[in-house]
Formats: sequence, C-alpha cells, structure tokens
Amino acid sequence: MKKGYFITGTDTNVGKTWTTIALMRYFKKQGQSVVGMKPVASGCLLTNRILKNEDALLIQENASLPVDYELINPYAYEAPVSPHIAGADNPVQLDKIVGSFNRLKKLADIVLVEGAGGWLSPINATEDVSDLAKALNLPVIIVVAIKLGCINQAKLTDRAVRWSNLSCVGWIATCTDPDLLNREETILAVKAALDAPLLGVLPYSARADFDELSANISGDLNKN
Repeated sequence: MKKGYFITGTDTNVGKTWTTIALMRYFKKQGQSVVGMKPVASGCLLTNRILKNEDALLIQENASLPVDYELINPYAYEAPVSPHIAGADNPVQLDKIVGSFNRLKKLADIVLVEGAGGWLSPINATEDVSDLAKALNLPVIIVVAIKLGCINQAKLTDRAVRWSNLSCVGWIATCTDPDLLNREETILAVKAALDAPLLGVLPYSARADFDELSANISGDLNKN
C-alpha cells in the first residue's frame, strides 16, 4: 500500500524543505522509491516561461524518478507573499492538488507533501494548510525550528494538528540558530511537551548536505 506524509512547520522558514529532502534521502536508503510535492509556493521565478519555485525544484531533483514539475508544484505564484494574496487571480483549489497527489502516489512507494508556512497559514480566501492536509488525509510530521519561542509554537502546532483529527507520527528538530543558548535543554523541553516521538535532530548547516542531514533521522517511520 502506498504511503505518504504531510510535512508541516511551526512557522515559515523553519527548514521544511531541507527536512523534506532529508526524509526523501532517508526513504531511499530504506530501499523505497519516493517523490515529493510542494503544492503551493510563493516567490517563484519565471524559468522558460514557467513560474518555478527553488524549493520545489530541489524536491523534483531528489525524486527517485523523473516527475513533471506541474505535478510537484501545481500552484506557483510570483509574488513573495502569502498564497491567499499572491493567488487572488488564480486561487488554490484543493481538488486539483488532490488530483496531482493521486497521480504521484501511483509512481512511488512514498509521497512527501510539504505545506506552505505553518499549520493555519491561509492558502486561499477560505482555506488554510490544515484543510489541504485533511483533503490529502495524510499522517503529519511537524518540523520545529529550535529557537527562542519554539516550545510554545511546537505545543500549539501539535494541538492544532490533533484537533484536525489527523495523526501526528512525529516531529523533527531543525537547528536553525547557530548561536542559540541551551539548545539541548530546549529540544528536551519540546520532547517532553509533545506526545509524538522525536524522529531526528538536524544540525545547523550553512549549506545543505542532505545525506548528512538524512543520517540524523533516527525514528523508524516504516512502522507508521
């Protein structure tokens, strides 16, 4: 049976894309084929007359097999603002994303779907990231950027995911602040606050080494 996971974060710029690609490398090492999606993306650049997102291109590059860009990123917006603003003239329709996901899950063992912003970030005038996750009906992995304020953000996100009646299979810590004091204590505090297991701690890196990052994923997701 095909598996998939929805990757959400405690905020914008918490390391969701690096985590998604690290997970892709992790599943490849387990001998499974994997593809990824970033269904909604702002701040895209025009490439060969097509708007493309840098993060979505990285996800495309790390797939186990060639996948058309439009399946990975059905909604690409040029303006670097919230999708509900950037996409006012071409709003996100969940049915289109679900259709792309259904095509992708026929191609690989694992499909990883990266959300936009945080769990309640709007993606159109009436729906947010949580509605997208519910439409896909995927178990959730939370990315927590380890920084000042992250304990509150992690607890709020975890509770919001559970209120959405979706399964949270775990969380991954991303060390985005190289100068943070008491990093280990902060990770332990988040670990104690969440019921979901800690799946890995991704160390700070100025440039991504995705094989190294994937080696820091210690949870066994194949059991989920």
